[in-house]
Amino acid sequence: MIIENASNSENAVLVLGSTGKTGGRVAALLSARGVPVQAGSRSAAIPFDWTDRGTWAAALAGVDAVYLSYQPDLAVPGAPADIKAFSAAARAAGVRKIVLLSGRGEPEALECEAIVRDSGLTWTIVRCAWFAQNFSEGAFTEFIQAGELALPTGDTPEPFVHADDIAEVAVAALLDDRHAGEIYELTGPRALSFADAVAEIAAAAGREIAFIPLTRTDFVAALTSYGVPTDEVSLLDYMFATVLDGRNSHVTDGVRRALGREARDFAEYAREVADSGVWAVAPVA
Repeated sequence: MIIENASNSENAVLVLGSTGKTGGRVAALLSARGVPVQAGSRSAAIPFDWTDRGTWAAALAGVDAVYLSYQPDLAVPGAPADIKAFSAAARAAGVRKIVLLSGRGEPEALECEAIVRDSGLTWTIVRCAWFAQNFSEGAFTEFIQAGELALPTGDTPEPFVHADDIAEVAVAALLDDRHAGEIYELTGPRALSFADAVAEIAAAAGREIAFIPLTRTDFVAALTSYGVPTDEVSLLDYMFATVLDGRNSHVTDGVRRALGREARDFAEYAREVADSGVWAVAPVA
């Protein structure tokens, strides 16, 4: 059970983004091991908000370690300043360790990593790119349900990483100082194009699901026509046009280095989600 107010508990861990894809999993794994968890979100009993630094001190009180995931992404303007200020606040509060969720192939994320490494705290970097769960717990889900996903990805392969692997590596780093000073770059065991990933999802779900390649211009125009805020459009355009350019296509051994086992395969992920019914045909409105 996640403890929403663990600030007076020994060895409490503040999990930022505790309602997100990785933070929720990290919090659940820690709680299952009996580790007191301070939930870090705007809706928590002790709220934490990246845009309101006045919320940080209370969330950090009595905390030994922090799982630091930044919203919406370390690539956005202002992220380095926030990470620097937060690291200083964590050290002043007596925090001993930070495990940072970083972005693979993002120059801005490397700047934030350097800030954490120079913070004077014990640190571990968990560096990732595209999550497999983006297809089932994010914006892609409704399109998969509708039977068509259109993105500006081309044929660039991506070794999608399972969010469970990310969480397990993060928890290992939070609880075991043998991971101190390590940079774990995490991927799945093979690289797939987005079209290949959708094909595997369709096979697992037992239904037709099409992947439609878009141009970058058409993608931005579509997002804008749907009323997506300009800053979100810019971030998505950056992620597809810049980060997904092949720089992250190679597979790494980060999961094996951290956990002593191989990373979960995308096919395993697709079967699990298909069995859960998440990708069933969406009801007609």
